Amino acid sequence: MVLNPDRSLVTEQITQLLIDWNAGSAEALDKLLPMVEAELRRMASNYMRREHPGHTLQTTALVNEAYLKLVDQREVRWQNRAHFFALASKIMRRILLDHARAQRRAKRGGNVVHVDLEDAPVISPQKSEELIALDEALQRLAKFDQKKSRIVEMRFFGGLTVDEVAEVLGIAPVTVMLHWRLAKAWLQREICHNPEPTL
Repeated sequence: MVLNPDRSLVTEQITQLLIDWNAGSAEALDKLLPMVEAELRRMASNYMRREHPGHTLQTTALVNEAYLKLVDQREVRWQNRAHFFALASKIMRRILLDHARAQRRAKRGGNVVHVDLEDAPVISPQKSEELIALDEALQRLAKFDQKKSRIVEMRFFGGLTVDEVAEVLGIAPVTVMLHWRLAKAWLQREICHNPEPTL
């Protein structure tokens, strides 16, 4: 895949800003936010599209929370744009899982708060349960094949392209596709009792 010149230039600019940010430049971080915000919003929308319509966490809140966590990553040595978005997808997944688990606890009586029926949001626990089931299956996959697990995370949750995943992992795109197909088949078998989270 050949990137168009404008996208290639933006990719290089983001990579340079990440390197400058690693070096301690606060100005680089200020310039980085507007350049990555649209992509973070697209990723968050991708995540939220898989959630039920009455989800209490909104796209903007997910973007903001993910960005704050990304900015707080002091130990990361950013390699490039794809590396940044791979970590962003992992962080968004964690935020949604924490939210789903909190809903599950609340459903089972934890954090009980009295709410009038007309004020109660429409909550469908099915999507949260699917996300948790997929996460648990991904954790099992990671125990014996970390690479496949990361590919699923970046492709399914982060919306990264095959080429971007290949760049992050330092492998050929054809290898990414092979791992992607095998991981999807394994995960579908693993969650066959609840096959909704199709990849």
